[in-house]
Parts: sequence; C-alpha cells; structure tokens
Amino acid sequence: MITQSCKDSLDMISVNDFRVVDRIPRIMNVLGVLSEFEVAEQDDEGVTSPDVSKPRRIIVANQLPIRGHHNEETKDWFFELDKESLVLQFKDGFPANSEVWYVGLLKVDVDKKDQDEVARLLFYMFRCVPVFLTADQKNKYYHGFCKHYLWPLFHYMLPLSPSHGGVRFDRSLWEGYIVANRIFANKVTEILRPHKDSVWVHDYHLMVLPSFLRKRFNRVKLGFFLHSPFPSSEIYMTIPVREEILRSLLNCDLIGFHTFDYARHFLSCCSKMLGIDYQCQRGYIGLDYCGKTISIKILHMGIHMGQLESVLNMEQTATLAKQLKEKFEGKIVMVGVDDLDLLKGISLKFSAMGRLLEMRPELIGKVVLVQIANPARSQGKDVLEVEKETTLVAQQINLKYGYKGYQPIVFINGQVSTLEKAAYYAISECCVVNAVRDGMNLVSYKYTVCRQGSPVLDRALGIDESYPRKSFLIVSEFIGCSPSLSGAYRVNPWDVGAVADAMYVGIQMKDEEKHLRHEKHYKYISSHDVAFWARSFDLDLERACKEHHLKRYYNVGFGLNSRVAAVGTNFRMLTIERVAAAYNNTNSRLILLDYDGTMMPQSAVDKTPRSEVISILDCLCSDPKNVVFIVSGRGRDPLSKWFSPCEKLGISAEHGYFTRWTKNSPWETCSVAMDSDWKKIVQPVMDLYTETTDGSFIEKKESALVWHHQDADPDFGSCQAKELLDHLESVLANEPVVVKRGQQIVEVKPQGVSKGLVVENLVSTMRSQGKSPDFLFCIGDDRSDEDMFESIARLVGNPLTPPIAEVFACTVGHKPTKAKYYVDDTPEVIKLLQGLAAASVGSNHTLEDEDI
Repeated sequence: MITQSCKDSLDMISVNDFRVVDRIPRIMNVLGVLSEFEVAEQDDEGVTSPDVSKPRRIIVANQLPIRGHHNEETKDWFFELDKESLVLQFKDGFPANSEVWYVGLLKVDVDKKDQDEVARLLFYMFRCVPVFLTADQKNKYYHGFCKHYLWPLFHYMLPLSPSHGGVRFDRSLWEGYIVANRIFANKVTEILRPHKDSVWVHDYHLMVLPSFLRKRFNRVKLGFFLHSPFPSSEIYMTIPVREEILRSLLNCDLIGFHTFDYARHFLSCCSKMLGIDYQCQRGYIGLDYCGKTISIKILHMGIHMGQLESVLNMEQTATLAKQLKEKFEGKIVMVGVDDLDLLKGISLKFSAMGRLLEMRPELIGKVVLVQIANPARSQGKDVLEVEKETTLVAQQINLKYGYKGYQPIVFINGQVSTLEKAAYYAISECCVVNAVRDGMNLVSYKYTVCRQGSPVLDRALGIDESYPRKSFLIVSEFIGCSPSLSGAYRVNPWDVGAVADAMYVGIQMKDEEKHLRHEKHYKYISSHDVAFWARSFDLDLERACKEHHLKRYYNVGFGLNSRVAAVGTNFRMLTIERVAAAYNNTNSRLILLDYDGTMMPQSAVDKTPRSEVISILDCLCSDPKNVVFIVSGRGRDPLSKWFSPCEKLGISAEHGYFTRWTKNSPWETCSVAMDSDWKKIVQPVMDLYTETTDGSFIEKKESALVWHHQDADPDFGSCQAKELLDHLESVLANEPVVVKRGQQIVEVKPQGVSKGLVVENLVSTMRSQGKSPDFLFCIGDDRSDEDMFESIARLVGNPLTPPIAEVFACTVGHKPTKAKYYVDDTPEVIKLLQGLAAASVGSNHTLEDEDI
C-alpha cells in the first residue's frame, strides 16, 4: 500500500498532491475523468490531471518511463520518471500544447493487492497507465516469445537446434504473446479518445496490438515503429504465424523503420506473402491495402542532445574524466559500450584487440580497450555462455600481453551510470561498435557528442575551447547507425583481422583528418536528435491520417487476420438487392464483364470457364432485353473456344481490337491502322528479359505483345518489369503504339485501342439501333478496366447524350478506382451474376404468362 511516509518521500510530487490521491475513486471511467476531483493540480514536473480538450499522443511500449522501488521494511512504494528512458524523450518533438500519455509494463513487480493504488498514482501523477501481467503471462510473452524467439530471429538467428539461436516456435508462447498484446490494447482503450488522440506503438513486443485497436476503433490514428532490424524474407518466412503479424502491422496508418534495408525487407515480405506491392510518390512510400494507403517511414532514431550535454556540464563528470585521464596517462584509450548478449560481438572485439597487439607488438603498453558491458535484458543459458566466453577471451589476452600495471583490456561487467560512460567517452580516442547485428545502436552518437566536450569538461581536462575536436569511429556494417555515419570506418565484425587493421588506422590517423570526420558526424547527430525523429514521425502520422474522415470503414475477417477496409463515402459494396431492383425496372440493358481476375481468379492455372459460369452467361444472354459482352485483354481464339456454348454472347478481345456481337457474327476490327512492324522491335527486347527472368513468358496476340511475370520472383519480376517498361518506351518513342504496365504484365499495343473505347462504341451502336441502354452494368478488376469506368463516367456526365437511368461501375477488391461500387472477390462476382440470371428467369416467366 502507499503510506503517507512514502508520499512525503517522493521528491517529484508534493504532499498536497498525494492528499488528492487519497480521494481518487477506485473506479475510473474510460476517459480518465475524475468524478470527485475536477481541479487541475500540477506537480514539479508539470504533470497535470487529464484535460479532455487537448489532443493527446499515447505512447505504447513494453516498459513505462518510470523507475519504481519497493521498501520491503515499510512496504512503501517510491516512483519517479526515468529521464534516460527513450519513450519519455519523445515528447520534446511534439507540439507544446499536446499531452503525452504512456502505456506499458513497470520495471518492478507489484503485488496484486497494491496494483489498483499504484495504477491510480501513476495515472494522475505521471500520465502513465501500467499494464500488469501475471508471472506466467510475462514469462510466455517477454522471456519466451519476445526475447527467445522473435529477437534472435529478427537478428538473423534461426533456431536450428535448441542450444543455438533461441527457442523454436511454440504455440503456447505465441498464445501468451497474443494475450499480453490484448491486455495492452485494453489499457489503451481505457484512455483513448479515438477521434482526437493518436497512438504510437513501439517495437517487436507489440506487433499484433494494432489489430486489436483497429478492430475497435476504425479511424484511430495509429503508428508503429520497429526498433530492431526487420529480417530478409527468407528468414521472416520461417515464422509459422508470419501472415498474422504482417496483417496486424498493416492495420497501422504509418510503419517506421530505422533504415531502408529494414523497410525493403518488410515490403518484400508483403509482396511475396500477401501480394501487395508498394509505390513511391513524391518522396513517400505507400502500400495500397484494403482501400487505404499504409505509409512507410524510413528515419533512424537520434539521441537527446540536451540531456547528454547537461551530463557533460556536471562537475562530477569532469572530475571523473580527469581521474580517468590520469589513470590512463600515456596510453591511447579505445572504448566500447554494449549489452552483454550474443549479438554485440564483444568477444570478437577482444579477439581483434589481441590480433592488433600480435601484429603490432610496439603498441603493447600503449593502447587500452575499455569495454563496458551493460547487464543483459533477458535471462537464460545463452546469456551465461556469452558472459563466460567474453570473460575468458579477455583474461587470455590480458594474460598474454599484459603485465604489472598494464591490462590491454579493461572489462567492466555491470551497471555503469550515464555519467561514468560519458567520462570514458570523453577521454577515448576511438570508439569500437562491432555488433554482428543490431537495430540502431546509439553508442557512436553518444561518443561523438561527448568528444565535442563542454566548458566544464574542457577545464578539467586542460583543453582549450578553440582546440579542434576529434574522434574516430569503427562501426559494424550490420547495425542501423552505420549508413548515417559516412565518416566512420566500417568493418565486418566477423573479420577479426579487418577490425584490428581499423583499430591501427584509428591510432595512426592524423588529428586533422579525425577532426574533419568528427565535425561531419557532430553536425549530423546534433541536427537529427530524438526530438527531430519524433516530430518527423508525428507529422507523417498526421499526413497519413488526413483522409480518415473522408472514408467509411468496416471490419473484414476474423482474429488476427481481421482488417479494416476503407471506402470512399460514395464507394459502396454492390449488393444483389440493389442491382436486381434496377435490373427488373429496365428494358434495355448492357452488361460488360472482364474475365481474368473478375470471373476467373488470377491464381487459377486452368483458365477455362467452369460450367456454372457458362450457364449463368447463357441465361443472361437468353433475355431479349440484355446485350452481354466479355471485354478482355485475351486473344480472340481462346475466348471464342471457351465461350462457344453461349451463342448470343458478345466478345471484345485484345482490349477491343477485335469485336463480335454474337457467335455467328463476323469479327470487326478496330479502325486503327494496323502496322505490325513495331513487333520486330519489341520481340527481341522481350526475349532478352524473358531469358534473364525465370518464370516470365511472352504472350503473342494478333494486335499486341504481352510480357508476363506473375510466376517470377515478386521483387525481381517487378524490378525487371520497370526496366522493360523504360526500355520499350525509349525504343518505341516514334512508333504508333503505347506501352502499359498492368497487373504483373507489360503490354505493347496500338494507339487508340482500349476498353474505354469499347464501352463508347457499344453504347453508340445500341443508340443508333434505337435501343439506347437504360441499364449499364460493368465489372472489372485491373488497370485496363479503369478505362471502362472512366468512359462510363464521361457518358453519364455528358448532358448532350441520352441519360442512362441505372449505372453500376463495379471493381473487384478495395483499391483506388474510378468505379463507384465494389465486390470483395471472384466468388462475389459469380453470386452477383447468379442473382441477375435469376432475375432474368423470373422476368421471362412473367412475359410468357402475359403472352398466354
């Protein structure tokens, strides 16, 4: 329980504030509004009670930015803000008038009997909503699925055996991960105002939380940032629940990554597993998913400059730095600061130090590597093995090259304060960061800022303020900060000899060059701090959500595969009831049907129409009020063969180049002059790309040539398609043809041939025959069908032509389109046509009765 003595001891909160807590009701409403306390109290940190009028940023992370301590004797709890917590530093990038709230776990365990009081205290004094998990839940969620399955795998360690690379997939751990994410979502729900607040979810611990939030609040502004690497598709695809995680992330409006490599791997997984391709437009990357554009953000995190500079200006830091300088007098100090885990490469760093002294014995006694090992964030056999191996390597090198008064490796294994680290950074000539794989790693940033110094530090170290600052960085190629540090010496951490050579380069490099490298890094780091990163993400999240109010949303699917589909306010699902009513009240109908992707799934190997489809089409064609056409990009021969049973069915093949009204009608050719000489140019180019792209092939039509890559590797096929498009456009600049990229195709066809012209010609012909259509139904799924939708919009909007009473332009799937209606997939198309066929049968029976 929280006692008065505990309350009086908290140095950040006054006694009066805690007297208010005594009157806080045990039950809070969803908005966090007090029923007994309405006066806004403010503590020394500027934390106030909730203000429902302000926009809020809700930061959801595994841990809260709170330090807690429990006095076992008095049973009192002590809490304070953790100034070094990354999530607390985000607020510097948000607008001054915004409230920032935090949801996450506490770093200390709280007894169940104290949880309600602790939660109320943190809520009203720190704007923190703690998540409490049982020991079993936390074990499965954090130590099990997060740290021993996801974390190794995201760092490219496959669980090939139980003793190497973490644990293998365990369904019970996955279920524990889901349970924990749902509890986090419930806590967010308690304080969330979905139409005002934005939610920013952090890291791999909470990758399925977006699904729970999006399903409850369709319009919530939801962002996610991954602080670890995102592995290549070959690694990620080994996860049995890979699609569930991807679809959950795609429920966000904005997804952030530190580097382009991490984003590229994520986009590749979306393409290979979900068939979703990204597009670049005006500097932004987006994924079209369920009618929404999911924005991808690529921007690495920075450090808190003000906080680190304040540490450098402390007398304690200056005093310690002076002591360390005297301790290592006459020696070149290199520093490393890493977590004690399997991937930080500390033992490889030590081996490189040993190799350096072996190759350059003259450096023995002159160079020291100080390695600070932060405590591991998890527990297990692998951590113990790393600690044992690292200590052993350090001992061997010190035994071989050290002597009384000199140790080449100073291994500090344990908790070291920020102040102490800053002092070590300040006196070190070189910083070595050679993790074998890491998400971002800000050690090199902190080192650079500390080498810039401060007035207090300079006086203690006897450095003139005008003295040129210098630093030297050795960074691994496999960490997130590497691309941003162009002046660093990049190394392969596995190549011990190369790391040793880099150390020697840093020792021998002239001060002038070190100064130039330092200036370049410091300028970049100081301008790209954590506030810049948070502000940029916040602005992009607002931009990604600016059209929320312009769309309608509805839930699709179940469980973690659920998603929210977005449609325009005038974009509606086409129901059989709506279209059948209009169908029955009209007398001259034109029905236009695309084939591939509309009536036949794109994934089908055998493209021959099923007997059910033939029966439906035959029924529609038998109605004398109907003119039914298949409008396809396919050649006339396969279409004629497939639909030969439907004698009254019209076919427009090759996007309208060939058209016939019935089976027995002659084929009419488009009026465009046909000159096939361009094919002699196109064929060799397409042959070249087919030869170099496995799974691709060329479709030869009478009027066109089409390069298909649906069976090729998605990434490589898409890349080759872009190259082919550019290649063909350059060589065909003076030819009377157009080059178009469609759904996994690149097509070259004569100018003036499109499905849009088919619509205009068919409507014009019907009007000239005195059968002006009063019902127009058109359905398709890809880019070529958009030409039909565009032509229909022009026809409907033209006041000089006879009006068409009922118009249904319908696309398949949720995507940006010129159509006003949609259906979900091919089976829904078939159901729709079955409904129309049934209406035709009923209409024909009525006519027969009237004739009798």
